[in-house]
Amino acid sequence: MAMAGTGDDSGVLRSKRSATRYQILVGIAERQPAVSQREIADDIGITAQAVSDYLQGLTEEGYVRSPGRGRYEVTKEGVDWLITQTDELRDFVTHVAEDVIGQVEIETALATASIAEGEAVSLSMRDGVLRATPGAAGSTTAVSVTTAEAGRDVGVTDFEGVLDYELGRVTAVSIPRVQDGGSADVTTETIVDQAAGADLLATAGTEALAAAQAADLDPDIRFGTPEAVGEAAARGLDVLLLAVADELSTHLDRLRDSNINYEVVDTAE
Repeated sequence: MAMAGTGDDSGVLRSKRSATRYQILVGIAERQPAVSQREIADDIGITAQAVSDYLQGLTEEGYVRSPGRGRYEVTKEGVDWLITQTDELRDFVTHVAEDVIGQVEIETALATASIAEGEAVSLSMRDGVLRATPGAAGSTTAVSVTTAEAGRDVGVTDFEGVLDYELGRVTAVSIPRVQDGGSADVTTETIVDQAAGADLLATAGTEALAAAQAADLDPDIRFGTPEAVGEAAARGLDVLLLAVADELSTHLDRLRDSNINYEVVDTAE
């Protein structure tokens, strides 16, 4: 998140120095005019000498004035600076609460029937999609935060239980590069047989697309396949992956990293 202001001290979260200056000014404002540097030091976890050094700098910049020994006051300029920094902190906290934490705590599901806001729902994974069913009879439950008709998206939160479903499996077929024979060196019947048991077909590379078309198959996924194949399998879908030989290792590495089961099938004639 971008912070407003200019200079090294703009944005209290940008540096430890700015954060410490902010804490010291707040400490003075709470205690003025009689201010104990030791108390401020203990509150923010720095030495009394460090507080003294910061106070000297704040005084030189006009944020603090000292009517006498052991007496400090925050000036109008210091108050204005505190207000600016506090406004930025408030904006940042709002961003975290609404845009970051809110996104983490709320998931989107597909309603299997009409659901009212605040209604308890049971969650399941089917066809790679998280689904919400009215009622708390399932092993995994949540509460809806929006209303939805059947087939529409619904927001859910307050999850309880563990979503129990089986991960999908990836069957990978290595397709030779064109200079090594390309799709012509692939047994079409084997691809057709493997595709019959898969939920999705993914192709990586032109040779792989040609092999699919030779088998009269239309790929579901053609781009971004390393991520897409792993995501589909993680959501319980079985995937047939046709990948050019020099791209296959990238896909398999990602599947291993994600603990997705796979097997490599040889279809060479």
